[in-house]
Amino acid sequence: MSSDDSSSSSPSLSVLYDVLGSAVAGIISRIFTHPLDTAKARLQASSTIAGGLTNTTFRGPVDALIRTYRHEGIRSLYGGFGAVIVGGTPGTVVYLTGYAFFRDSISSALMQMPGRGYATTTSGAEPSLSQGEEFIVHFSSGMLAETVTCIVYVPVDVVKERMQVQRNLTSQGISRSYQYNGSWDALQQIIRTEGLRGIYKGYGATLASFGPFSALYFMFYERCKLWSREYIQRQREVSESTKTSDTNKVNDGDLPLLHLVACSAGAGALASWLTSPLDMAKLRLQVQRGQTAAAGSLAAESNPNHAVQYRGMADCLSAAYKEGGVRGLFRGAGARVIHFAPATTITMTLYEKCRSFFAETLG
Repeated sequence: MSSDDSSSSSPSLSVLYDVLGSAVAGIISRIFTHPLDTAKARLQASSTIAGGLTNTTFRGPVDALIRTYRHEGIRSLYGGFGAVIVGGTPGTVVYLTGYAFFRDSISSALMQMPGRGYATTTSGAEPSLSQGEEFIVHFSSGMLAETVTCIVYVPVDVVKERMQVQRNLTSQGISRSYQYNGSWDALQQIIRTEGLRGIYKGYGATLASFGPFSALYFMFYERCKLWSREYIQRQREVSESTKTSDTNKVNDGDLPLLHLVACSAGAGALASWLTSPLDMAKLRLQVQRGQTAAAGSLAAESNPNHAVQYRGMADCLSAAYKEGGVRGLFRGAGARVIHFAPATTITMTLYEKCRSFFAETLG
């Protein structure tokens, strides 16, 4: 969503357009990309899961998809999908609406600071942000939006990833008490064996993974959209041989589909690759907590397969580096990019277009 779009309607209507656009975008994107997320989870969990025990090794994301489908069927590729739709859709709404709120609020606060620079427009001199300030606004807004969204999304993420890797864990001799018969059953078992704190115990690790991703993503995405708007305006000025007026400036919802796809895909690919080690560590810690809780304290003491292996994010990253160097840290990075690039592309492109559609239809 661009600030130009939001300023043209009342705050309440702007929020409504954000909510409707993000809800539709979140549901549709997950239908298409959830199998890719499952492949990513299987790859990242395929090493040193249970006290040094090595899991089934996949050669890559495509191999993970094919072998999972061949041996376990389409239902396994959509493991945890119910939790993602029921909990993830509100999470997407909070995420995108929250980002727009924080971005506009921080921008407004910076604009009102003394010593503000001004940009000349057809309506006069208006306060403007420097390039460095824009980076700060988008980076911090992405981080803050993720901090709030994780309150909704952490339980969803825990259930989803336990469901995605549970069959691999069974093949390694993990207790049947770890088996779930669906997302709701998984949530109930986690609360029963680990308590309510169990579904939020990974909040810090999840935020450490998704927070930097969101911050980097929105920083890249907003910059790419700015370049696209400037490029289109230059093309218009050349074709019309006149300066584009402020009233005819290009808004985000007016960007051609190809531009939105390129912006969201590029930003999603780069941000997901850079933060892949954090996501891998988060996943392994979540799976480890599930194994320990399912085995019980006595079994954990007597069975080395259930021994606690990682003491935190830093320890997990260190162990992954010792296992395979830099390649070990980026294990599953390709699958993460293959998942996040189309996921962010579908989500953000639909969000921008749906928001514009609802603004035109309901406004």
